[in-house]
Amino acid sequence: MTSIFIGLLLALPLLGAEPAGYRYLGEAELKSFAKPGASKTVGKTSVKNLAGFGVNHGVAVHREASGVAELHKTRADLMVIVSGSAELVVGGTMPGSKTTTLGEVRASSIHGGVRQKLSPGDIVHVPPKTPHQFLLDPGAQITYFVLKIKE
Repeated sequence: MTSIFIGLLLALPLLGAEPAGYRYLGEAELKSFAKPGASKTVGKTSVKNLAGFGVNHGVAVHREASGVAELHKTRADLMVIVSGSAELVVGGTMPGSKTTTLGEVRASSIHGGVRQKLSPGDIVHVPPKTPHQFLLDPGAQITYFVLKIKE
């Protein structure tokens, strides 16, 4: 009887344990990446790798200026806007584009494309091989979560 009781006591913490691969990212944690020093900063863009999910991974991004045009050859971006606002240009062409790393193409701008205003709570899916670029008004900021999905 005592061994059963001890076994139950040892097993109880396991019943409430998070499953392997589970990750919760709350609004407060995502918004914290907008603070200086919270993530890797290049120019006026901060990027923080959050978690890997098999072949996919999550990234928090905070921008204080427009970005370059980009295209991912094998990955889609599923973005959730946390705070701030921007305009996203999607589609069109990227004149003068260059491959910067394996599967990543960059250019200074997009010609053509569709413009979409983004604000908190918006969710955007950009498929692989689709040009996209964030444009911010002077003084504007935007923080968003991106799930990089291998498709």
